[in-house]
Amino acid sequence: MIERVDLLAATAFGMEAVVARELTALGYEPRIVSTGRVLFSGGIDAVARANINLRVADRVLLRAAHFDAPDFEALFEQTKAFPWERWIPKDAAFPVNGRSVKSRLTSVPAVQRTVKRAIVDRLMRGHRTTILPESGPRVIVEIALLEDRATITLDTSGEGLHKRGYRDLVGDAALKETLAAGLVLLSVWRPDRPLVDPFCGSGTIPIEAAMIGLGIAPGLERRFDAESWPAIDPEVWKEAREQARGASRRDVPGTLAYTIHATDVSQTALTAARRHASRAGVERFIHFARRDFLDLSSKAQHGCIITNPPYGMRLGEDHQVESLYREFPAILRRLPTWSHHILTARTDLESLVGQEATRRRKIYNAQIECTYFQFLGPRPPDGATPPDTPSSESAPSADGVESEQDHASSVMPGDRASESNAPAPTAAVAPPIQPRPAFGGLRDRDRREIDEFEARLLKRARHLRRWPGRGITCYRVYERDCPDVPVVIDRYEDHAHLFEHEREHGRTPAQHEDWLDEVAARTARVLEIQPENVHVKSRPRQRGLSQHEKVGDRGSTLVASEGRLKFEVNLTDYADAGLFLDHRITRGMVREAAGGARFLNLFCYTGSFTVYAASGGARSTVSVDLSNTYMDWTIRNMRLNGLIDDHADGPPRHRFVRSDVVSFLRQAREELDLAGEDGLFDLAVVDPPTFSNSKRTEDDWQVQEGHTEVLGLLLPLMSANGVVYFSTNYRRFKLAADDLRRRCPGIGIQEISARTVPEDFRDKRIHRCWRLALGAQPASG
Repeated sequence: MIERVDLLAATAFGMEAVVARELTALGYEPRIVSTGRVLFSGGIDAVARANINLRVADRVLLRAAHFDAPDFEALFEQTKAFPWERWIPKDAAFPVNGRSVKSRLTSVPAVQRTVKRAIVDRLMRGHRTTILPESGPRVIVEIALLEDRATITLDTSGEGLHKRGYRDLVGDAALKETLAAGLVLLSVWRPDRPLVDPFCGSGTIPIEAAMIGLGIAPGLERRFDAESWPAIDPEVWKEAREQARGASRRDVPGTLAYTIHATDVSQTALTAARRHASRAGVERFIHFARRDFLDLSSKAQHGCIITNPPYGMRLGEDHQVESLYREFPAILRRLPTWSHHILTARTDLESLVGQEATRRRKIYNAQIECTYFQFLGPRPPDGATPPDTPSSESAPSADGVESEQDHASSVMPGDRASESNAPAPTAAVAPPIQPRPAFGGLRDRDRREIDEFEARLLKRARHLRRWPGRGITCYRVYERDCPDVPVVIDRYEDHAHLFEHEREHGRTPAQHEDWLDEVAARTARVLEIQPENVHVKSRPRQRGLSQHEKVGDRGSTLVASEGRLKFEVNLTDYADAGLFLDHRITRGMVREAAGGARFLNLFCYTGSFTVYAASGGARSTVSVDLSNTYMDWTIRNMRLNGLIDDHADGPPRHRFVRSDVVSFLRQAREELDLAGEDGLFDLAVVDPPTFSNSKRTEDDWQVQEGHTEVLGLLLPLMSANGVVYFSTNYRRFKLAADDLRRRCPGIGIQEISARTVPEDFRDKRIHRCWRLALGAQPASG
């Protein structure tokens, strides 16, 4: 009987420490001897116990010989000296595999032949035979040369240990069971905590976690090559299996504290996952569901995400995967007490999510180099972890696995005292350190800034509290008053439109989402409106020229009142809500001047100027815009106020023209020449965007270069005493006044911006506005 053997647990790169920890738990003293190799010694039962119980090792190898082999003679003689007859029966098949790294014997086939010949010589002498049929049990031999040092091993496992026996449907990019178990054991998950895999695929991670949590030995239901070796009594294997089953019954209560949740968007993958869980005997401990990652949420506390999301390795997938990863902060911040463990081949994960991981580990998934990113959240409260479970409060262990405490109890950036000599608070008054979420959370400085914002907003709200009584229910209540809270808040009835302007702030994307949520919550509280009525949008810092763009597709609209008129506003889908509040006074001027006038609204947007002109008694109106969306919006606003009579006889009083402005004006000039009238319009409004582009036009349009042509075409269409209101939001705009005077002698040009910007706007340059009067004496411009 062989008393003691040296064994090597072969494992994937990066998993050596985890295997060593497993061997320690089995009662052995492991030693990592090289990449992917963990050495340990034990009785012959160690072969059976290691194969049955190790979750992360790929194979268990019996180290038969270990010696220097500078040449073939030494290799042959040292190999021949080992008592191979103890392990290899006379009829056994014993293929020899080989590899050589940084050694003088570089020919692997020659090395394999030498070892094979030496074993044959020894077996013939040891078994006293001249024939080795190799028709019996398999004993795989491997010769590994590293820097002229030979290690000869026997593979006791046969098929890789990842083949537990439960997985028979293998999908694309499926994780090996051993790697999945390693990810679980490297995480901070314990059986008393929730676990979710939102990209579960064929279910390997949740199944391995369930087996770990329930204490089910991974090799109980499979066979191993060494079971057919005469050198190992079958009773050894029987006892090892009984011991493994007994340990499961003794150490684990037979259930998990929480059902493991496994979700995926692929129904095919979920079908395979359910089948595998059933075959593994853990189906009742895992809830599988078809769900998009974007819908991830949980009310449980201190759980773990362990997942292997798509890598984007296939052609055309990179952009989709990058967009998915950028969503991680906004989604994972919903779980502020959780820890998140993500295996991916994307080396740019940290830059995509906008923050560094607590720790990272290089791991190979098959032949793909990956990184296991761990974002650790706050540790569970004291007493939540069973006494026999490794404590999350312990310092980093010898294998480098970091505890939650190393991350959770750290002070967040910006929270430390600014003066280095500030006295430390006494224990009686020291504020508790706030646990830091893996994603999101507010820094102390963020809370201070938001408190200042709330105080300022409250002051503004009190100042404007009488405005609704004056008939003004849509107005600006906050305009970047506090530099550290650069948002603009407009009130529309009992709703608020909160627009954030980009600036440097030092927050991670997830922290910034939490910051925005808190700003919105304070806004709702101060303005005494429902939280769901605060509509938040972000506006990136403007680089060059830009135009209003669609930012959503919720289609949420409401009807707001202004000047005894009604307007449809959309507070969710567009950068602007559809009613420019800074033109409230200008619209009033247009209404006063519209009586009996022929009115023209160029770049009409949602038609608010047209509504005012029509309500002021305009004889006719023409609204021009290239956008079908805005033209339909204009018509709806006119209908809201009862200004369109669909049953009236004769030509319509109000025309809505879908056209670019320049083309419309050129065509109108031809109509004027044919009619020979004294102008087509008496009153006009030109409020162009700073920049405009459209698939329906060949050229982009910019207000600085384009306004001269537009006004040059418009002025001849105006009546002798016509008036044009021209406005722009472009801050560097310069009106081509001299050119206009050359084109239209006697025109009066007067900038009226100071009169048209409402009181509620802190930015008095929110727009610039001119009144162009034909048939008037030139005014100072």
